[in-house]
Amino acid sequence: MDDQTAQRPPFYYRALAEVGLVTLFHSSRDIKLLCLQRFTRLFAYGVTTLILVAFLQELGHSRTRVGLFMTLTLVGDVVISFFLTLFADKVGRKAILSLGALLMAGSGIVFALFSNYWVLLLAAILGVISPAGNEIGPFRAIEESIVAHLTVKEQRAEIYAWYTLFAPAGSAFGMMASGWAIDAARRQLHWSLLSAYRGAFVAYAILGLLKLLFTVMLSRDVEVDTIPRIPTDAGDERAPLLNNCPESEAPVQKSRLASLLPHISPESKRVTAILCTLFAIDSLGSGLASLSWVTFYFRTQFGIEEGKLGSLFFTTSIISALTVLVASSIAKRLGNVKTMVFTHFPSSVFLALIPIPSDPKFAIMFLVLRASLQSMDSAPRTAFLATILQPGERTSVMGAVNVVKTTAQSMGPLITGVLASHKFFWLTFVIAGSLKGTYDVLLLAVFKNYGRHRTG
Repeated sequence: MDDQTAQRPPFYYRALAEVGLVTLFHSSRDIKLLCLQRFTRLFAYGVTTLILVAFLQELGHSRTRVGLFMTLTLVGDVVISFFLTLFADKVGRKAILSLGALLMAGSGIVFALFSNYWVLLLAAILGVISPAGNEIGPFRAIEESIVAHLTVKEQRAEIYAWYTLFAPAGSAFGMMASGWAIDAARRQLHWSLLSAYRGAFVAYAILGLLKLLFTVMLSRDVEVDTIPRIPTDAGDERAPLLNNCPESEAPVQKSRLASLLPHISPESKRVTAILCTLFAIDSLGSGLASLSWVTFYFRTQFGIEEGKLGSLFFTTSIISALTVLVASSIAKRLGNVKTMVFTHFPSSVFLALIPIPSDPKFAIMFLVLRASLQSMDSAPRTAFLATILQPGERTSVMGAVNVVKTTAQSMGPLITGVLASHKFFWLTFVIAGSLKGTYDVLLLAVFKNYGRHRTG
């Protein structure tokens, strides 16, 4: 008994191990760089998300036109991200991530210098501007594939939890910094509101260049292994005996373009098709209640200024970040699918309740309750996908999943803009919460046994 007690790690070590911090500490340098990249990227998204709708309205555009702008931005991201992630493994993951960082910096420069609606729209479509404050561009699918590539199966849930945590944390600090910086620029430097907004986009461009630096620092280990591996089932001993069989015939020569396309197994195609349908329902709800519109709702409905608004959403994003670690611990016990559903469904209910109170205190209460649960499904969902997909499929399939999600999400801002213009802003929250709740029920019904057997 004494020997077992002596060998047992101290409590603080077990606590750090439970939340995955020990695993993160021992992870490779590339994993840490990816987490740092994601924090920087989402910090930049947070800087502009707080002001994007207000910036476009300050330029004189209607809410309907703002909604159209956000929708077309997401549609453009769908097309560009699809092709970039489709060929990322063959062209080079670092190359695609670097290109995305340059597009991000370029978009910030255009928004800082120009006012024309169509010029800004073109920069948002061809570049990287997040209208909803969440992931956009080719980054996430490629990075998640790299994490799976560099991490053993038993540690993926913990690494993904920390990778996920850096998203709301970065967004939180970005929104708070943006809010108070704009407030300080107006009060102390006497900048106009529009000039302060443009300053935020200059910061966005600089952060894009910083992300480029982190990408260049990645090692060659992040690239997919293109060397064919010899099967472990004694295939070499039988090979000479099979030379006359059809299976041993020389492979059909593919065109240059076809050789860049990944091979995806029939089982992965079937599961991916089902998941894409479910994720589309959830993402449409996310698009209806995107962060840019939610911040604008609290600004117009309750008259909360930029500084306080930044602090409010800093708090909610930090809460979202911290609860991601709890999800990792729950997933070890319940499995990925049940963790996804049991944390996401209450969040959907709280989202639908946000517009009900006329008192801002109660609306903020529902916002905080939603924030405490809304990100807990992210890491288990990514771990679930990484487990059911083969290594050579991950980047392209995860990219396709993100394309479907973004496509569905892109319809939301336009609908929200139209409803807001006709005094039905509150209805978007109710519809969004209902769609997300439907997704949770269907996901549990279809995948509860699948997730249990495949992901444990």
